[in-house]
Amino acid sequence: MTRPPAQDRDPGLQPERTRLAWRRTTLSSTVAAVLAAKASLHNGVQAEGIIICALCCALWLAFLTVAHRRIRTLAAGDIPPPLAPRHATTAVLCTAALAVCAAVLVY
Repeated sequence: MTRPPAQDRDPGLQPERTRLAWRRTTLSSTVAAVLAAKASLHNGVQAEGIIICALCCALWLAFLTVAHRRIRTLAAGDIPPPLAPRHATTAVLCTAALAVCAAVLVY
């Protein structure tokens, strides 16, 4: 399958909307990680809290890396390639794991 030349493509606002969606999701992930860190250290410094806080930060960094790569790819101007399955899987797993960590901290 061959791609049409980039000058024949009228991207409209779809790439911009997608970049903004990645940025919103990154912001939401950042807020969730900060709140998780605050909740884990709320009752003093304990080993479990530090471990969960470190896990939340690692998940946030992994998601941030995937999102930043995708935003850069979308901003390149050419027809962006589809999101690689391993990157999509990483983004989904980081989001789900961050949600699990938040649920553990709330409970």
